[in-house]
Amino acid sequence: MFWKFDLNNTSHIDQLLDREGVTLRELMEEEDVLQECKAQNRKLLLFLSKDHCMQELVTLITEEPPADLEEKTRFKFPNIACELLTSDVALINDKLGGDESLLEKLYHFLEQEPPLNPLLASFFSKTIGNLIARKTDQVISFLRKKHNFISLVLNHIDASAMMDLLLRLISCVEPALLRMEVLNWLNEERLIQRLTELMHTGRDEERQSNASQTLCDIIRLSRDQANQLSEVTEPDPLLAVLESQENVAELLKNMFEGERTEASVVNGTQVLLTLLESRRSGLEGLMDLYSQGCERSYTVNSSILRAIEPHIKDFQQLLLNPPTRSAILTTVGVLEQPLGSARLHVARLVASLLQTCDLSICQEICRLNTMDLLLDLFFKYTWNNFLHLQVELCVASILNHSAHADLQNPGLQNHEERPLFQHCRLVQRILGAWEENDKIQAEGGRRRGNMGHLTRIANTVVQNLEKGLAHSQISDLIKELPEDCRGRWESFVGETLRETNRRNTVDLVRKAFSDYQIQQMTANFVDQFGFNDEEFSEHDENINAAFDRIAEINFNIDANAAAFEACCKERIQQFDDCEEEEDIWDEKEINYATQIKARSRYSTWMILAGSGSATGACEGSPGQKAPLVGSDSSSSGGSDSEEDPGENKTEGSPKTPANQTTAPMR
Repeated sequence: MFWKFDLNNTSHIDQLLDREGVTLRELMEEEDVLQECKAQNRKLLLFLSKDHCMQELVTLITEEPPADLEEKTRFKFPNIACELLTSDVALINDKLGGDESLLEKLYHFLEQEPPLNPLLASFFSKTIGNLIARKTDQVISFLRKKHNFISLVLNHIDASAMMDLLLRLISCVEPALLRMEVLNWLNEERLIQRLTELMHTGRDEERQSNASQTLCDIIRLSRDQANQLSEVTEPDPLLAVLESQENVAELLKNMFEGERTEASVVNGTQVLLTLLESRRSGLEGLMDLYSQGCERSYTVNSSILRAIEPHIKDFQQLLLNPPTRSAILTTVGVLEQPLGSARLHVARLVASLLQTCDLSICQEICRLNTMDLLLDLFFKYTWNNFLHLQVELCVASILNHSAHADLQNPGLQNHEERPLFQHCRLVQRILGAWEENDKIQAEGGRRRGNMGHLTRIANTVVQNLEKGLAHSQISDLIKELPEDCRGRWESFVGETLRETNRRNTVDLVRKAFSDYQIQQMTANFVDQFGFNDEEFSEHDENINAAFDRIAEINFNIDANAAAFEACCKERIQQFDDCEEEEDIWDEKEINYATQIKARSRYSTWMILAGSGSATGACEGSPGQKAPLVGSDSSSSGGSDSEEDPGENKTEGSPKTPANQTTAPMR
C-alpha cells in the first residue's frame, strides 16, 4: 500500500549532522554517505569540506591503517575516503586542489620508501588523477615546483598505480596548449630516457614490465592525440624521443647487454612492436595484408628501422638459443622444450618488420635465413597457434612485398620469394606435412593443430601463383622444382586443397545457416507472442505502458478450454461468507499433468525445428558426430580440436573413441 510509505523522510545523515559533536567516522559508517555526497547534499558537503575533515580524509588514503584491525575491514574507511575525495563534487575539488597543505600531505605519500601499499597507491593515484582533470592549473603548478616528482614516481614504478598517474598527466590535461607545456616539462625531466633505462636486463622484472607497458601506452596515446588534435602543429616531444634512433638503440642495448632474460626480451620487444604498429593485429590485420599489399601500409619512422636492423642477428640468435625454460605439461603431453614467450615475441617482431616493406630489413632477414628457422618452429610446435599465425603473416608479407618491390625496381633480381621457395623449401614442406598428417589421421591419430594455418599458407601461394603481382616469378620457381615434387604439388592443388576449401566453405555456410535459423526462431518468437524488450523497460511518461499490450494478445482459449477451466477451478477459491475466514491465496496442491503434456509437445516441436536434441547431438541420429566447422581455416587452437561439443562428457572422464558413437542421454 503506497500510503504506508513516508516519501518525505529526512535523511539519517541529515539527522546525524544536526547532532552536536558528530564525527567523520560516524558519517562514513552510513551506507548512503557516498550517494548523498554525489547528490550534492549541501549540509554534508559543508561538513566534509571543513579543514579537519579534509585532513582526515587525506590521512586515510595515505597512511597505513593499524595492522591489528580485521583484514576485511582494515581498508574500509580508506576506500570510502577515496570515493568521497574523487566524487567529482566541485566543493571538495576546490578545497583539495586549492589548499596547498592538503596537496603537500598527498605528495608526502610518494616520499616513502618502496614498496608502497598497492591499495593506498591506487587511492593516491585516483585522487591525484581526478585533480589533474578537474583542477589542472593548480595541481600542475604544484607538481612542477617539485623537482623530484618524476624521480619519486619512477622509484615506485613497480606499483601499477604509478603508471596510471603518468598516463593521466599525458592524456587528461586540457586545453591543448597547457597539455603541450606538460609534455615539454616531462621531456625536460627525461621521462622517456629514464623509463628506457628501467628496461635493462639487470632490473627487477616488475619494474621492467611496468616501464614497458608505460612506454607502449605513451606511444599509443601520443599517436591518437596527434591524429585528433589537428590544431596543434607542434610535434609531441615524448613521441619524438620514443621514435628517435638513439632511444631505440638504447632500448636494444639494454635488452641484449648482459644476461638475456626472457623478461627483458619480451618487455623490450613489446615496445618495439608498438613502435612498429601500423594496422590491426591478428586475423583482421592478415586480411588487410591480403587485400591491400604493401602499397597502403603505414609508413614507419625510418629511424626505428635503422636502429633495429643491426640487431636482427641478435633476435635470430634468440630463435636458436632461447632463454632456458623448464618442461611443462600441456593438454597434448609433456613439452620438454617449450617455445617460450621470447621466441614467440621474436616471431611477432619479424612479422611486423616484414610488413613495413623496408627493402634493407627484408634483405637482412633473407640473408640470415630467419624464415627457415621460423618454418622449422612452425612444424615443430604443431599446437602453438600463436606462432602459426605469425609465420603465416610472414609468408604473406614476403609474397606481397616481393611483387611490390619488383614493380618499384624492375631491375631488382634479389626477390624474397626465391629463398622462401628454394632454401626454405616451402612447397616441399607443405606437401610433406600434409601427407604426414593424412597418414596420422588414417591410423586413428589426431589432426595436427597447425593444419588450418597450413591450409591458408597453401592458398596464399596458389593465389599469388594464379593472379598475384609476382605470379610470373612464383610460376618460374614452381617450374624449377623437381619433376616428382611439381607433380605432387599440382595434384595437391587440383584435388586435396580444392576439396579442403570446398569442405570448409560448406561447413561455414552450414554454420551460418544454423545461426540464421536460431536467430529467426528467436525473432519469430517475439513477433508471434507479442512482447519485446522495450515493453519491459521503464516508461517515465506512462506507468501503464508495459501493460497496454496485454489486451492485444490472442489467447486461443477455445483450443484449451477444458484444461483452462480445470486449472481455474483448482487454483481460485470462491468467496463464501458462511465458511471460516481463511486466506484465499494459500498454496493448494495443483495437478500439473496438462502442463507436462504441453511441455512435452513444445519440446518435440523445438527438436523438429532444428534447435537441438535432448541427447546433445547436433543433427541426425543420436550419437552422430557434429561436423568440424571450418576446421581447416580457423586461426585458433580450438578449431583444431577433434572433440564433439555434443558429446556427453564430464570433467576428467576419458574421451569417447572416434570409432564409437555416444549413447544418448536419458
